[in-house]
Amino acid sequence: MAAGRGRRSARRGTIEELPSGSLRVSLFAGTDPVTGRRMYLREVVPPGPRAAREAEKAARRLGTQLDERRSPRTAATVNQMLDKYFEVLDRDTSTIGTYVGYADNHIRPLIGSVKVGALDGNVFDSFYAELRRCRAHCDRKPRVDHRTGRDHTCDHRCRAHVCRPLAPSSVRQIHFILSGALKRAVRWGWIATNPIDAAEPPTAPKPNPTPPSPDEAARILNEAWKDPDWGLLVWLVMVTGLRRGELCSVRWRDLDLKRGSLTLARSIGQRGQQRWEKDTKSHQQRRLALDDETVALLLAHRGQCEAHAAAVAVALSEDAFVFSRAPDGSTHLLPDSVSQRYAKLVARLGIRTSIHKLRHYSATELIAGGVDIRTVAGRLGHGGGGTTTLRVYTAWVSESDQRASSTLFSRMPARSTTTSRARPESDHPRYPYERVAHAMVEEIDVGHLSVGELLPSLPRLAQQRGVSISTVQRAVKLLEGWGYVEVVAGRGARVLP
Repeated sequence: MAAGRGRRSARRGTIEELPSGSLRVSLFAGTDPVTGRRMYLREVVPPGPRAAREAEKAARRLGTQLDERRSPRTAATVNQMLDKYFEVLDRDTSTIGTYVGYADNHIRPLIGSVKVGALDGNVFDSFYAELRRCRAHCDRKPRVDHRTGRDHTCDHRCRAHVCRPLAPSSVRQIHFILSGALKRAVRWGWIATNPIDAAEPPTAPKPNPTPPSPDEAARILNEAWKDPDWGLLVWLVMVTGLRRGELCSVRWRDLDLKRGSLTLARSIGQRGQQRWEKDTKSHQQRRLALDDETVALLLAHRGQCEAHAAAVAVALSEDAFVFSRAPDGSTHLLPDSVSQRYAKLVARLGIRTSIHKLRHYSATELIAGGVDIRTVAGRLGHGGGGTTTLRVYTAWVSESDQRASSTLFSRMPARSTTTSRARPESDHPRYPYERVAHAMVEEIDVGHLSVGELLPSLPRLAQQRGVSISTVQRAVKLLEGWGYVEVVAGRGARVLP
């Protein structure tokens, strides 16, 4: 090629000499499907005696890349890719809302303007490192996190910014959002390969379920029962492990109180002011058996609902919601409102937990009671043969270890104690757990349960008394408070002298 400035055609594309003496090789790569602009692959060859030959080689190399479809066919940005991805994504409304929230808060501010074709492993590694550094994506300069974005007078709630990393589970969620969007980009022909395959996905965090303890569960229920309707709602979550949206969707037609069963096929979704009725999370209908005590509570609740409806001269239909603020049960409770009320309840008790962790409690207690994992998974609405249930929703429970500990404990000599027994609080128990406790007091007093004897296991007591395991737990806790038994975690309860 001549040393002077100019442009000539290569075998494919053009080779242009720049003012610096470098040669720029350009190949037409098609039209951008998003912007409609003409796309080019370009490479600059430094000046030198072999520049012309190297430029020809570059032209052939770029042509090969174009033929093998390894080059991006679009100048679309990550923002444009996400916009189109969310338009075609077939997911539940709440799921898409969650994805959009992650994108708006973390993806768009950091890499939204980056071209899809420029993404590579290095970009993703830096992106994840920034997410782990500060969830607010600050510029590392001192600043104040104000309590509101409106005009206000700062007080103790406006504090100096402290960088906090995004939770590992959130970083991993963002990774899978980008992975799904880039897979679609490959399908659309925007890029030839998925660049996120070259990135190392964040490590999955270890599940650490923290259900409330039996003592905390008893305190929560006692507080909730001050309002019978609210107490029944919390009770039902504990014994069934329902999700809050599923609980809000239950109608009277879903209950067969004669046979003691609940058929669950729907759920209530909510995002801000938007709410809708949808399928369950697993998109499958499931049927749950209800114990006699729960059936009795629901029958009493049904009578109260019918009385409230009759007071305003309306009928309570089978299509009415079980938990509703309307006298005729025509409206359901809002999932967010249920969570907020539960959060206030546990805050008054000084317990750090959430209503979702009652699912953890239900799963843990069922497994501790010897229920097989597939049955537990079915009640909770999990697929995969119980893998999710074991991995996420159960606290550490080892049946064999508990049996070994209980066996050893039963053979230990009774220790000397001066603990005195208190008189039961009432001769006329109102609640099922109080009735169980009073019956066991009588058995201890007449000698049917001797001093130093280990009480039967909770599942066996529940079967003997015809109540749920949680009711027996509350009864044993009551006996402990009265000084009739001594409870040692993981071992059992023994009758005191």
